[in-house]
Amino acid sequence: MLFPSRFKFPGAQQFETIAAFACAVLVLLGWLILQMNWIGLAVLVLCAAYVIGGYESAREGFTTLLEEKELDVDLLMIVAALGAAGLGLWRQEYFLIVDGGILILIFAISGALEGYAMRRTERSIRGLMQLTPDTARVLRGNGEVAVTIAQLQVGDRLLVKPGERIPTDALITDGHSTINQAAITGESIPVEKAIGDEVFAGTLNGNGALQLKVHQPPESSLIQRVIRLVEQAQTEKPPSQQFIERFERGYAKVIVIAGIVLALLPPFLWNWDWETTIYRALIFLVVASPCALMAAIMPTLLSGIANGARQGILFKNGSQLEQMGRLQAIAFDKTGTLTTGQPDVCQVIPAPGYAEREVLQVAAALEAYSEHPIGQAIYQYATRQMQVPPAQEIQASPGQGIWGLVNDQSVRVGRFDFVKPHLSQCPDLLRTQSQQCQQEGKTVVWVVQENLALGLIVIADRVRIDATQTIAQLKAIGVSPIIMLTGDNQETARTVAAAVGIDQVYAELLPEDKLDLIRQLQQKYGHVAMVGDGINDAPALAQASVGIAMGAAGSDVALETADVVLMADRLDKIATAVKLGRRSQAIVKQNIVFALGFIGLLLIANFTGNINLPLGVIGHEGSTVLVTLSGLRLLR
Repeated sequence: MLFPSRFKFPGAQQFETIAAFACAVLVLLGWLILQMNWIGLAVLVLCAAYVIGGYESAREGFTTLLEEKELDVDLLMIVAALGAAGLGLWRQEYFLIVDGGILILIFAISGALEGYAMRRTERSIRGLMQLTPDTARVLRGNGEVAVTIAQLQVGDRLLVKPGERIPTDALITDGHSTINQAAITGESIPVEKAIGDEVFAGTLNGNGALQLKVHQPPESSLIQRVIRLVEQAQTEKPPSQQFIERFERGYAKVIVIAGIVLALLPPFLWNWDWETTIYRALIFLVVASPCALMAAIMPTLLSGIANGARQGILFKNGSQLEQMGRLQAIAFDKTGTLTTGQPDVCQVIPAPGYAEREVLQVAAALEAYSEHPIGQAIYQYATRQMQVPPAQEIQASPGQGIWGLVNDQSVRVGRFDFVKPHLSQCPDLLRTQSQQCQQEGKTVVWVVQENLALGLIVIADRVRIDATQTIAQLKAIGVSPIIMLTGDNQETARTVAAAVGIDQVYAELLPEDKLDLIRQLQQKYGHVAMVGDGINDAPALAQASVGIAMGAAGSDVALETADVVLMADRLDKIATAVKLGRRSQAIVKQNIVFALGFIGLLLIANFTGNINLPLGVIGHEGSTVLVTLSGLRLLR
């Protein structure tokens, strides 16, 4: 009754979802028609449910049998369902065909969920690939030629205009600009790049035009390595998954062998007649089918997923809810995760004799004309508090600072090296405080007016309000150690870690470094979660036992790669997710014990002859319903 092999479906994964829905409708319709005593039509409808819902399981079961010489639960389900249908037709107990349809429906739903997970993986890889532009401007002679990234050669000269993404890893040969590479390296503030510096594919150019030289093949770029790492990490099966697959096949072998033995030996051992023997063997196949065992897990996890969704926690994979309950350690990215990911004014330090307001007004007057992220942060911070005076004769030195006239007085704002030649004197207090702030990983902007230092403006990536509370909550429920993995510098990382209570800090990491560290942490602690938001976190998110992404601030690739998404960027929901995972794990264990115990009781009743097929079906389906209702407790 299977579809012919030449039949082409629009997409195997989409077909699984459609098949599960169609099977559910047909099983329900067949049951209703059977209640009306239209036997022929009911059997026809239920056969259609068997064909549509059981196609994929039958294909996988027979493929495993023929190619790997192994039995699995898919094949066992088909045998049990067909056995129930055959016996139902033989004894004219047609409700048994409905029971077989329900068995098939359970597996069809499972296949649809697996198809969803596969589509999510494919989307995450496509998102990575779309990060880089399709073409690059290659300088040839006196003109520009647009070529695809795959056609780039080592030695090609490229032009990247302001606001464009870098097409491939390359070295700057002319120009200077600020490059926003937070998504790749995790650095919290756009980085100044000049001649000789390396830029990465997928990073965003600032306000300067750049000429680049390709120094390595495009396929060796950092973003391409990230893609390969994500692909590898997502295809690796965790030990728990391998154990489940082995258990399913072992369980199927035991049931099939036991069913054959029950169908052959009793007439010789206990003088049973063949009708009784076959009857008991088919009861065995029905009551031994692992429906209750499967219902012990999925309804619980789906209920937990629904519970989490109501609280702004999106679990993409039911197994990850269970993994959350097993966490022993957790690693955080810094930029955009523990911090806001945006440069902000955290302190204004006036020189003796001046006020904070004066320092801010003068600096903001010039920065109003700046396109630099730090300049914009200063301007926006000032305008929230005061009126900014106009400025004239504005000029900028990329990567250094800006100067002009404010109230007819010369003003310079920028790095210390930029303003130093124009300082007649510099208070020792400002020097000391500037050095202290830089040691903490903060950016210091000097404000000088008419050769006098007015003060300092300190820029930093702010720590999220709920970060400290979240770390404390995780430690309180036994998740330890708490680790930070960041591409930012050591000073900034240590400052943030000390502020929020992080136990271990690893800084200046590339994506592959984060991936390696997650693997090391898993070897040491077992189940390890990773929390991140950027492209550079994607491989580590994929490798971790549970990858957790920030929903509002996270990059598309981080959101697609992660197993759990915090929709409102509330870090405190991580502890909630862990508690939900632990509760789901406890309920799953209770359900498994109940399911196995009930199957055992039904088998004993069958062996002693104290149960008939209708009672076996009722017991089998009843235990499944009870286990399902138990799992629904997580909806509360």
